[in-house]
Amino acid sequence: MNMKCLELFSQYLKNERHYSGHTCQAYTDDIRSFSDFLTDTGGGELLDVELADARIYLSELTDQKYSRASISRKISSLRAFYQFLLNNEIIEDNPFSYLQVKNKGSRLPTFFYEAEMSALFEAAQGDKPLEQRNQALLELLYGTGIRVSECQSIQLADLDFDMGMLLVKGKGNRERYIPFGHYASEALRSYLKQGRKELTGRHGKDHTYVFVSHHGDPITQNGIQYVLTQLIKKSSLTNKISPHMLRHTFATHLMNNGADIRTVQELLGHKSISSTQVYTHVTTEHLQRDYNSFHPRA
Repeated sequence: MNMKCLELFSQYLKNERHYSGHTCQAYTDDIRSFSDFLTDTGGGELLDVELADARIYLSELTDQKYSRASISRKISSLRAFYQFLLNNEIIEDNPFSYLQVKNKGSRLPTFFYEAEMSALFEAAQGDKPLEQRNQALLELLYGTGIRVSECQSIQLADLDFDMGMLLVKGKGNRERYIPFGHYASEALRSYLKQGRKELTGRHGKDHTYVFVSHHGDPITQNGIQYVLTQLIKKSSLTNKISPHMLRHTFATHLMNNGADIRTVQELLGHKSISSTQVYTHVTTEHLQRDYNSFHPRA
């Protein structure tokens, strides 16, 4: 019965919640680990778990020195599993609904200032095929705030230059349209007209992915990270960089320039506005500028 319930839950995550295979596997691994714990400690079956068992398991995870984030994830997986069983009237109570794992204070997202972005764009300049690709990649990541997985999977048909819109396939197969500006449009046009044609033609590759590697194949997520790392090394900056940092920068610059939080939420593809609220912080630079502009004694 335990394994049948686990299989039903896995199908629910895949077919109804549209979670990726990786995410579904993470959930089932967490539940199997708990099942093994019950077996090792004589705690009974998955369907017989009570609040006391849940608390003992939480203590065990703490004793094993799991990080706070790992513990939170494991408990969240189990809470979701037992809620699924409760909703389907397989059990009468969710023992994990009463457990609370305290989170550390959330860190503010790391982002680039506008002057730092200018230094990055300067480092990406050039007319060679890979340089054209790098310019287009940087402009699009900063100009749309898309995730690296979304960027890697963009197809030629997803770009609408007449409307200046990009069709993005995000988490859970949710689709959204994001506008991209003049700079991204120009960089993409040059890259698609010259750089991409040369890279794919040189190696006889024929596919519809927008961004390609130096061999003409669809670029990987690691490939995008490598491109950004090389741009940092070429620039005068000493920061570390990641595609997600450009996503943070996109959202932070929008908020600092007066964008509505609901608009930023939709552009980022956040399901919950709570995920977007982290960007309501204001940079020191922005505070200083407003103070100097508006305070009579500044």
